[in-house]
Amino acid sequence: MTTTTLTRAEVEADIRDTLGLVPTFFSRIPDELLAPEWEIFKRLELEQTLIPNKYKELMGVALHAETKCYYCTLFHTEAAKLFGASDEEIQEAVHYAKSTLGWSAYLNGIREDYDNFAAELTRIGDYLGSRG
Repeated sequence: MTTTTLTRAEVEADIRDTLGLVPTFFSRIPDELLAPEWEIFKRLELEQTLIPNKYKELMGVALHAETKCYYCTLFHTEAAKLFGASDEEIQEAVHYAKSTLGWSAYLNGIREDYDNFAAELTRIGDYLGSRG
């Protein structure tokens, strides 16, 4: 269903048909923005894209563990479960976020030389690729 020329009532009917209700946060979006916002949400959050939904949602869990957005963390955790993620996978995604954020803090804090870091990463990639 393309929403580019639909009325608010038609877009809300599509939302209701897809989600079972029109969430309050959608009902508060101004009329002129509702159709494009719904289309983007529906495409990225609900439809299959290049990245499987389970993995997109695990990325969302990890991302919002850092942004500390309770709404987004809850949404992406529940969506990950709906798309088949186990509690263990959700825990791993959050732990991965914690780990990579720690490395980011460390590398930026010691002001690691970026060009040297990039060159070493290339060498590591070449080495690991040659072992495969």
